[in-house]
Formats: sequence, C-alpha cells, structure tokens
Amino acid sequence: MTNRNLTLPVLVIAALLLVLAACQPQEPIYIYITPTPETSVTPVPTIVVTAEATAEPATPTTAPTDTAAGPTPTVVGAVLEPGYTLPPTSTPVATATPLPTVAPTTGPSVTPAGPTATPLPSLDANRMGIQLDPTLDQDDWNLALQDIQKLGVKWLKVQVAWDIYQPGGPQDITEDFRRLEIYLETASNQGLNVLVSIAKAPDWARSNLTEDGPPDDPNTLANFISILLKEMGQAIDAVEIWNEPNLRREWQGNLPFTGAGYMRLFGPAYQAVRAYSPTITVISAGLAPTGDNANLGSRDDRAFLREMYAAGLANYADVAVGAHPYGWGNPPDARCCNFDPEPGWDDDPHFFFLDNIEDYREIMVSSGHAAAQMWVTEFGWATWAALPGDPPDVWMGYTDECEQGTYLVRAFQMGQERDYMGPMILWNLNFAVLAGLVENRDERAAYSLIIPRDVRERAAFWMLYDAVRPEIPQLETYAVCPGGKSGG
Repeated sequence: MTNRNLTLPVLVIAALLLVLAACQPQEPIYIYITPTPETSVTPVPTIVVTAEATAEPATPTTAPTDTAAGPTPTVVGAVLEPGYTLPPTSTPVATATPLPTVAPTTGPSVTPAGPTATPLPSLDANRMGIQLDPTLDQDDWNLALQDIQKLGVKWLKVQVAWDIYQPGGPQDITEDFRRLEIYLETASNQGLNVLVSIAKAPDWARSNLTEDGPPDDPNTLANFISILLKEMGQAIDAVEIWNEPNLRREWQGNLPFTGAGYMRLFGPAYQAVRAYSPTITVISAGLAPTGDNANLGSRDDRAFLREMYAAGLANYADVAVGAHPYGWGNPPDARCCNFDPEPGWDDDPHFFFLDNIEDYREIMVSSGHAAAQMWVTEFGWATWAALPGDPPDVWMGYTDECEQGTYLVRAFQMGQERDYMGPMILWNLNFAVLAGLVENRDERAAYSLIIPRDVRERAAFWMLYDAVRPEIPQLETYAVCPGGKSGG
C-alpha cells in the first residue's frame, strides 16, 4: 500500500540511490577455473547394519527371444602396458584426419577479451555420464556427487566388485554391501541414472584364484545379481555384465577365454535382471580395444565380439552392446593409420576412437543386431599435464589439458550424432586425488577430471560443464588454455 505522506525530497533521494546501484559493476556469470559454489547434497547417513538380508536366487531357465523387449580402486583404465605395440590388423591408409573445428549450435556470438575461444557444441546431458569409485568414505562420496551435479551429466557408473560385497558366501550381506546400497540410493535420489558394472568373482565361487575372473558356475553370478537388485534395484537403471572379458587378467578361471565362454556367463545374468525388471537396461561387457597377445593375455576385441554373436548375442533383442573405445594419443576424428613415429600410437585401429566405434557397429549390423544400441561404458583421453614427473606411458605426454577437453567434448558430440549410440560414460571423475595414484605414476590418474595441487578441476571439466549448458554464452577462455585452445 502507498504511503501518501511521502515527501518529494525523499522520493528524489530514493531515485538517486537506485541510479547509483544500477551503475555498479556486475558480477561475472560464472568462472571457469575457480569452482562454482557447491550445491546442497543430502548427507549420506551413518550406516547401521541391523540384520543380514536373504534373497531367493533367480533360476534362469529359458533362453531369450526376439520379442523380449575397498579403499583400493578395483577398476582400471587403459588396457595396454608401456611399450606394447599391437600387430596391425588392417591395410594402412592415409594420414589421420585432423580434428575439425566445431561450429556453435546455439547461443549468441560473443567476442571474448584476449584469445578467442572456439564455441562449444550443445550436448545432451541425458546421454552423458562419468565413472566414480564406490569405495570412498561417506564424506568423499558426498563431495564427488556434488562434483557430478556441478558437471551436469546425468549418468553415474560404478563398478561393483563382487568379491568386495559378497566375500563370505552366496547369501552374504556385508557392511560394504549396505554402504553401497546407501550410496546408490543417494545418487538416484539426486536425479542421477545409475549404471552398475558387475565383475570380479569372490574366492569362494572360483577354483582358480589367479588375478580376477568369473565364477566356475555362472548361476552364482545370477544369484548375486538377484540379491543386489532385490536390495537396491530401485536405484539401478542399467547393469553391465562383467568388464573386459577379453583380457586374461579379468577372465582367469574355468570358463573358456572366448566370446562363447563369456556368453555362458551372460545368459543366466541376463535372466536374473529380467526376472527383476523388464526395463532395466542390460549391457554386454565392454571389451578392451586390443589385439591378440599371448604374453599380455589379451584377445582381439573384434574377434571376441564376433564369437559372442556366433554364440547367440543377437538373440537378445533388448540388450545394448558395451564398448570401451579409447583413443590413446589420437584425436577422436582421426582414423588409422599413418605410421608416423611421432607422436606414435597411431599404427593400429585399436588406438583410434572412431575406428573402434565403427568396427563394432559393422559387426553388430552384419550379425543381425542393427536394432541394438551401443553403450560406451568407458572411454577417455589421458594427459599427464600438471602432474609431477614423467607420464606412465609416453603417449600420455602427447595430449595437454586443453586437447583432453577438446577431444572429450568432440567425442561426446560424435556419439550423439549417431542414432545407434546410447549413453557414453567418461573414465573417470577423481581417481587422481586417491591416495598414492599420482605419486606412483598410476595411469588412472591421467584420465581424471579432478587433480591435486590443492585439488582443482581440469579444463576438460569446465568444457563439459559449458557444453551441456547451451543457454549460457561463452564469455572467456579457460585460464590453462591460452591461444584460443579453450574448447570445441
């Protein structure tokens, strides 16, 4: 209501104050390198295990039809050891295509001060995700979820190491299991879609205890999946059945080291998921992009995938095909091969993101599985920039922070341009800040979007941050990317 006794001088003074306030400098919209304020995240409650749960295992008996709609990380990134050169598997072609400039798709044209930044593309956050280690303590898990919410992607992947969560027997429910349940429910309640990749059978399920591997009886994995889904299935949106079974270090055991051997594990696990839900996405194990090498214990992923199809993968009409299309030191648009010794790692299709994707797709189509989606359940580009000492592998020095971000944004864009591509999960959020990884020159740290030195986000983090927010125009370049190398 208006005060009718307000005098003219008071009105004049008020107007002057409003004019002065309007002339004050405005705050920037956002800052790239300094972290934005953390969003509020519901704390993970203290875990109290009151009783052990039991679950009746699913008994998968029918084949699918075409009408079926620890403190130490347990996962690894790049699949090849230093100095390993894969045997060529195709005829060399022309020099790799250089990475093109990405044109802007939305937003006004803005001329920044200083070096010109290439506008970033608009990316669909609902088809993007990132992997997080679930063996963090509660505080670190909460902080990591805050970082993911800040980043803006909508999928979270965790690898569920079966040997950690059920070490004592087929009905074991441990405190670690209950902690995982709370972690996944917390992520789901914050609006994230959750993908679990289940691997690494416990000792009681294996007769061969060398390295990691599948259970002797595939039905024991189906039993674990049934228990997992009964206890925390409402927080799970997708299940990847095993991890890189074409590497012997992931497949030590009695099941054959072939695509057909993997399908013996896949069938009962698929049925266990479908017994719980017709809508959870089931994904075949992402294969390591590698060739045949007896010394390193690897099987060619293309041949392995063909064996999976020969053993019946195409009969599963409602599954997605997992892929791990790493690009090593090569840009995502590049194709094999130019045999250039510098920077190297460019003389085999396995080292190229695009070759990996297109070879998999050709196998899917030729095997009668064209309607299936491909899900990239692990990918990324490594850089040792800003980390101490020499990189673990020479090729990790070929990519700087700015190129890492450029490659990641472009790879996501390329995936989203393909109608057969499902979500793509980036490897990884924050392994570089886990104890000992940088000091021990562990390659997992090179892929991390968050690194030490008082803990900061790499340029790639902020490039992805911008690329999923097309409504926010580019205003400045990234502080660590001079000369216009700031994205796109």
